[in-house]
Amino acid sequence: MLLPLVAWYIIFKYIPMYGAIIAFKDYNILSGIGGSDWAHPWYKYFDNFFSSPYFSRLFSNTLLISCYKLIFGTVPSILLAILLNESRSVFLKRWIQTLSYMPHFLSWVIVYGIAIAFLSETNGLVNRWIGDLGYEVIPFLNASEWFRSILVGTDIWKDLGWGAIIYIAAIAGIDPSLYEAAMMDGAGRLRRIWSITLPGISNVIMLLLILKLGYILDAGFDQIFIFYNIRVYAVGDIIDTWVYRTGLEQLNFSVAAAVGLFKSVIGMALVLSANQLAKRWGGGIW
Repeated sequence: MLLPLVAWYIIFKYIPMYGAIIAFKDYNILSGIGGSDWAHPWYKYFDNFFSSPYFSRLFSNTLLISCYKLIFGTVPSILLAILLNESRSVFLKRWIQTLSYMPHFLSWVIVYGIAIAFLSETNGLVNRWIGDLGYEVIPFLNASEWFRSILVGTDIWKDLGWGAIIYIAAIAGIDPSLYEAAMMDGAGRLRRIWSITLPGISNVIMLLLILKLGYILDAGFDQIFIFYNIRVYAVGDIIDTWVYRTGLEQLNFSVAAAVGLFKSVIGMALVLSANQLAKRWGGGIW
């Protein structure tokens, strides 16, 4: 039963690693990977990226957006899982859980359409309300000061219920006798949540945070590519969108491979460091 999964990983994850070699070559499509000449110096394309006048902006935008999503996206999922676990109505619990994870299956194109329906400067529902109240409309989707908030908000809405599923499963694994003993000692609902539920799922929270750190430089290309425009480049242009424009549209595959390798190394270093820190708190993946 394990063989198909192992084969999938080998074919689509490990074998393509050979392609990372083009980060150190003057890659030519006609010559292929083996026939292309080595770059001189070997760090040529890494230097092109690091010396780019946009590097500091790209790196800071990517890091900020990823950290915002990581920080503000984790807590709502935990809260939703706890609220659903504490709900006494099975019917309400099932409906809320179903409705909350349905947006996860929507594409970012559809989510962007919903955002336009609500936030458009001309016909958006929110701006209509603002205009009816006598205030000036706000260009939510085209304003630099709002763009990151829109990205984080839509990301939370889309993955709120889906992220809560794992925490709900973790809560279900907590020994019910712990809650019964706490109730016998007079602990209220909030005290049971603080002293039993949260410690009971702390390892799962730590595990997911460590795994997410590996993708800290993946701020969400699909979402940003669909949402951003030239007016918000200053706050919305990330490493992946730059690679798309510079590396793929201009067929400079060596630059794209170099940036991808750089991101992978940073992600691996963060995962290893976070795992070592987690071990000190009794967590860790390995």
